[in-house]
Amino acid sequence: MTVKILMVCLGNICRSPLAEGILQSKLDPERFQVDSCGTSSYHIGEKPDRRSIEIAKKYDIDITNQRAAQFKISDFDTYDFIYPMDNSNYNNIIQLSRNETDKQKVKLILDELQPNAGLDVPDPYYGGEQGFEDVFKMLQSACDTIARKL
Repeated sequence: MTVKILMVCLGNICRSPLAEGILQSKLDPERFQVDSCGTSSYHIGEKPDRRSIEIAKKYDIDITNQRAAQFKISDFDTYDFIYPMDNSNYNNIIQLSRNETDKQKVKLILDELQPNAGLDVPDPYYGGEQGFEDVFKMLQSACDTIARKL
C-alpha cells in the first residue's frame, strides 16, 4: 500500500512545491507518493516560482515538472497526511473538512519540529533570495522528521 502525502500552501508555487520535492527526495517512490497543491486558484497549471526551482536545484532536487493545483475536498479521501505550510492554509483546509477523520489528517508541517507550537513557514514570495533559502532549510528539517517517522 502506498502512503500518500500532500503539501499545501496558498498558491502552490513557492513553499509546497519545495516541501513536495524535499520529501520525495527522502522517501522510496515505490512506497510513498508526495504531491502538493494550494488553497487558492491563482496559479493553477503554472510551474513553481523560479526562485523555488533555483533553491531546490542548488540542493540537487528537481521540481521543474510540478504544476500548481488547487486543494479539493476529495483530497481528504486520497491522502493519508496533509501538511499545510501555515495557519491560514490550515484553517482553510479544516473549514473544508467533512468530519473528524478528515481533520485528523491535517497537521502544520512545522508541528513536526515543534509540536503544537503553531509555527508558520513564512511565504518567501515577496522577499528576496534569502527567504527561499530560509524556507528550504525549515522544510528540509521538517521533512527529515517526517521521513524518519514514516
